[in-house]
Amino acid sequence: MKRETLLTGLTALLLLAACKPKTPDAAENKQVCISDTLAKMITIDTAKITTMKDELNLSGEVSSDDNNVVKVFPFASGQVISVKVSLGDKVTQGQTLAVMRSADIAGNYTDLSSTQSDVAVAKRQLDQATNLYKNGISSERDLTEAQENYNKALAANRKVKAQLSINGGGNTSENGMLVIKAPQSGYVIEKNITSGSFIRQDNSGSMFTISNMKDVWIWANVFESDISKVKTGYSAKVTTIAYPGKVFTGKVNEISSVLDPDNKVMKIKIALPNPDMLLKPQMFTNVVITNNENQQSVFIPAKAIVFGNSKNYVVVYNSRCDLSVREVSVIKTVDNVTYIASGLKPGEKIISKNQLMLYEALIGD
Repeated sequence: MKRETLLTGLTALLLLAACKPKTPDAAENKQVCISDTLAKMITIDTAKITTMKDELNLSGEVSSDDNNVVKVFPFASGQVISVKVSLGDKVTQGQTLAVMRSADIAGNYTDLSSTQSDVAVAKRQLDQATNLYKNGISSERDLTEAQENYNKALAANRKVKAQLSINGGGNTSENGMLVIKAPQSGYVIEKNITSGSFIRQDNSGSMFTISNMKDVWIWANVFESDISKVKTGYSAKVTTIAYPGKVFTGKVNEISSVLDPDNKVMKIKIALPNPDMLLKPQMFTNVVITNNENQQSVFIPAKAIVFGNSKNYVVVYNSRCDLSVREVSVIKTVDNVTYIASGLKPGEKIISKNQLMLYEALIGD
């Protein structure tokens, strides 16, 4: 009776084992040979050792390069008569941006006329004093006094001219009109005035901001938990919603020493060339920071991995008729490279293209 019970139990176990699906670990690999035709369709790679890379995904925003930005501040107080450009317009150096009417400018021209008259009078008095002194009619003191008066008149005149130069130079007129011109070529990235606006000379805000946009800065946000993963010089890849297929590459140029008090993140700066003017200020970006770690690992192309039964496998190549499926332990995948913790040794060959058909043929039904 006991013998019959034992046989019945063994039979049940064999039936259960037969019902379980085959996996690369549970079934022996079949012998599969690579034909000449198939050999042209596959790619054989070699497992190697390298220093592992790590990636950190960050959000960022495009801003202008401060070294190539010019802010146009009001030269004098007054009222804006007209604005000639709009936000985003391309301007050339010397192009008119706006026209103002300023009482300060009109007053400068009145002072200029007055000081010019004073200079003319002082010059005549000096000439007379010089002649009288040469003829022995006046004293040296009179000549010295006339010379000082003339020098004072010249100084007052130069002061008014300097004020006019600071307030616009040749871009002003006697009726108080002031023409605001572009100090450099570029794009209007900020515009803070409209026709009819009143401008005060002590206004701390700029009227226009112009950038040549040849270079831009990407400011990315790093959370406290990731601060140790970012250092100056690390590679950066920048993508945008506007250009999903385009990757802009650069390096981390600057790391802030303090956290933003509002959102508790650390700012890092990535300088990028912008020759085609694709990147615009305020544009949101996705930033991937890549750095090399000190740890080394075996690596293979990421496309060589076959995922099945919740595990990772590779097809190992020894010869055309010596192929096998092997489970590998994956550490991570970065830049289309997969780092392997176990399952492969340096120098072993694996198939990285069209390996799925070989995988299926090797594990069988």
